[in-house]
This record gives sequence, structure tokens and C-alpha cells, in this order.
Amino acid sequence: MGLTSYLRQWAVQRGDRTALVFEQKRRSWVELEDRVGRLASVLRGLGVKTGDRVAMLANSSDRYVEYYYGVLWLGGIVMPLNSRHATPELLAQIHDAEPKVLLVDASFASVAEEIKTASPSIKHVIYADDGEARDGMIGYEQAIAAATACDDTDTGTDHVACLFYTGGTTGRSKGVMLTHDNLLSSAGCMIGLLGLKDESLTHLHAGPLFHLAAGGRVLMTTMVGGRHVVVPRFTPRDVLTAIQTERITALTLVPTMLSMILQQPDFNSFDLSSVRLITYGASPMPEALLREALAKFPKVHFSQVYGMTELSPAATMLRPEDHRQGPAHRLRSAGKPVTSVELRVVDADDNTRPTGDVGEIVVRGPTVMKGYWRQPEQTKQALRNGWMHTGDAGYLDADGYLYVVDRTKDMIVSGGENVYSAEVENAVGQHPAVRQCAVIGIPSDQWGEAVHAVVVPREGQKVDPEEIISHCRSLIAGYKCPRSVEVQNAELPLSAVGKVDKVALRAPHWRGRVRQVN
Repeated sequence: MGLTSYLRQWAVQRGDRTALVFEQKRRSWVELEDRVGRLASVLRGLGVKTGDRVAMLANSSDRYVEYYYGVLWLGGIVMPLNSRHATPELLAQIHDAEPKVLLVDASFASVAEEIKTASPSIKHVIYADDGEARDGMIGYEQAIAAATACDDTDTGTDHVACLFYTGGTTGRSKGVMLTHDNLLSSAGCMIGLLGLKDESLTHLHAGPLFHLAAGGRVLMTTMVGGRHVVVPRFTPRDVLTAIQTERITALTLVPTMLSMILQQPDFNSFDLSSVRLITYGASPMPEALLREALAKFPKVHFSQVYGMTELSPAATMLRPEDHRQGPAHRLRSAGKPVTSVELRVVDADDNTRPTGDVGEIVVRGPTVMKGYWRQPEQTKQALRNGWMHTGDAGYLDADGYLYVVDRTKDMIVSGGENVYSAEVENAVGQHPAVRQCAVIGIPSDQWGEAVHAVVVPREGQKVDPEEIISHCRSLIAGYKCPRSVEVQNAELPLSAVGKVDKVALRAPHWRGRVRQVN
């Protein structure tokens, strides 16, 4: 059974009901299925075959939802590109995955022209926006209108459905291969645990659809026949307006988004009474922020999800009842493992740690990725002994609740986005005045964690922090760039094995805190 089977099902059973809302456009289930079939036919005519990758670089929209299903309809692999990435990062991923077709909207049309010139694999660019297509691009709407919908290939099971790129501890992005079974298993258990129902679900997709967190909610909403409402990009006012206008019942946010919504000056002027469920994740939720949200949404069920892209993405859930009942400290936990997932906390030799002892969090089950695209050694290392090694450190309490306390991998989570220190260090190190560099995460009230660089200049050179930040922006995404740069003339501290001792560098910033992640 494939992900597109649910789209076909609701086109038959709920044909004329609204399936998708974006700005002034509304599509019924029949219309959505027809447009998906037409898009698949267009892609097939451009030479896309089963297993081929199709990339998209765009803001969220109704066409982004159609893209997900159109590619899957013909057995292709969805490859959403992070629109916040710098061009060199995008090119590295495209060279790695070799997509045949790239879809773009107006915001990224110029970047697409540069990408196509530098990427031999991309044979066609589709302009997925209103108005006339750019020169050399295929107009999305014109192509859809001229096409005849093709039959669904009904690809499913162990076939790769999506390729999501994440950062890496080596500085190289990794393509996470998720199969139809992976995504169906993850979405299915979430639907069951959250009690989602088709008649009542109107889900607001407020996060960018290039992220699995948002893309996964698209799949879940379709599986239960709920109504999709998409905003092009997150702003607190757009989210509050959409909730009021479309009577949103569920939405997913990262803590930074939730904080911005609660701080909106006219928050109390919006009718938010339709909301029944808010799920959150991607980074730890500050307890004070969560308590404020619980007070401002007294009738809303809150649910935290902890996981990672490699887990499709859920590993544990702090369920709604845990937010309103139970001991106060439970709000600091990540909940219990979701259905069908096994979770352990292990030592360096993969031996299970006793209850309450900190170790690495490892997971196995049907939601674990197929592997990293064209990186067998990285796959073998991550999936050793049959368990996905998350790189996060935590412990289980006597009731089976997981507490995440640190990261064993060198990663920072800022505003819900993963930032691997190696990628930032590679960028900083390319500045001619820099001799040594270490990148760490430090606490931030706004972003959870902020990227902080400690730099040692070359002899006779001066390092300007603002110049370092500007230099990084030309190489990597803005959210990965250091928000602060500390310049020191002394050598960076080293561990016993000769590596930079980041524990020592981080210690002053995290002193007095229960956990070393924010």
C-alpha cells in the first residue's frame, strides 16, 4: 500500500468536499486527485521514471502538496530542498541526488537558473507559480491544463518515497531515504495516539513543507481525509488569521513559533476557539513558555514529539494527558515511545543503561530509515547492531518517560533547525584570517540555542566578528551562521585525544542548567 492510495480513496468517498485551501484557492478531493494525476503525467512526459528524483525549491503552497503526491503517483522520489540554504549547499545536494526535474516558484526562479546551469542532471525546470513562466522554464499551470491524468503506479512498501537532506558531522549533507512503509508507519501511529478523525480535522501547515515535520503532517491529514490549509510562510499574524478564518483544529509548531504567536500584541483579539490540538517539537520547549501556552489555550490538547528525520520522524510522544496531569517535572520529558517503536538508552558498547542513568538514545522499528543516499559507511555506522543511533543523550525514568539532556553528536538546534558544527566550522575556516575555529551552541531565550563561534586568528591578522558572519552567509544558510563570534589569541583547549574540547568551551554558557540543550 502506497501513500497515494489515501488520496484515491477520499476522491471517491468525499469527492466534492474541500481538501486543500491556499489563499483564495480551494480544491476538492476530486480536483486534487485530478491535478496530481496530471502533474504525474507531465513529469512522465519529461522522462521521469520509477525511482527518479524530482526536486522542489519553493515556499509552501497548494502546488507543494500537489508536488508531493504527483511525484509519488508515478513512483518517483520526492526531494524537497531547504529554501533557506545557500546556493553552494543546494548544488551539493543536487550533485549528490541527481534529480531530473526541478520545480521552483517566483522567489527562487533566479537561483534555479544558476542551479540548472551547474547541474547536468536537471533536464527541465518547472515554474510552479502564477503568471508566465520564465524563459527556458515550463509553466506549471499550462502544462497541467494540457495534460491528461495518468493512472497511479501505486508504488509502495519498501520503495523510497522521499529523500530529505540533513547536515552531517563531517560537514557533508546526508540524504535520508524514507520508504512508503516508513512514512505510513509513523503517520499511522501518530494518528492513533492523537485520536485524529476525518470529520473534524482541519490542519494548518504553518511550517515550511520542505521539512519532514510539515510534510509528515500533510501525509497524516490526507490519510484521515482531513482538510489541508497552507500558508506560504510563517508569520504570527498569518497563523492567527488562518486559525480564525478557516476554523483550524490542529497545527504543528516549533517552540520559537509558539513563543512568537503568544507575544503577538493583539493575540487576544483573535477567535481561536476552534483549535483542539497543538503538537510541538524539533527542540526542547522551555517550561515557562509551555505553561504560558497551556494557560492561554486552556481547552487545547498539547502533544510533544521527539525524533529525527531518520525516524520518519517520531520516536516518543508526551501525550496531551501528560501536559495537564501528573508531576510537574514531566513537562521537561520527551514522553514515551510511540507505537511500534522500541527505544533504549545505551553506553558506548551498546549495553543498556540502568533506569536514571544517562546514555545514548537508540531506536528500532518500522519507522527507521532505509539508509543514507549513496553513503553506505555512514548508514552502517548509524544503524549498527540493528538500532538507529540518534546521537542524543538522555535517560529513562522509572515510569518509562524519556528525558533528553545533551547531544553526543556535534549538533545545535536553533529555532527548530538542525545546525551541524562541522558545516559552520568549514565555512568559518575558509576566511583567510582564521587559524582555528570551534562552533558550539549557547543558550538563547528566543531561538533555544544560538550558534556561537570561537575563533583564533592567524599570526599578524585581525578578525572582525561581523566580517566572519558576513563571510559565512556567502557559503551557508543564514540560520547556520554564527550569531556571535568570540575572538581569542590563546590556543583552543584540547581533550585527552587531541580534539578541541567543546565541553570546556560550552561549560561557562550552560553553567547552572539541568540539561545541556535548550
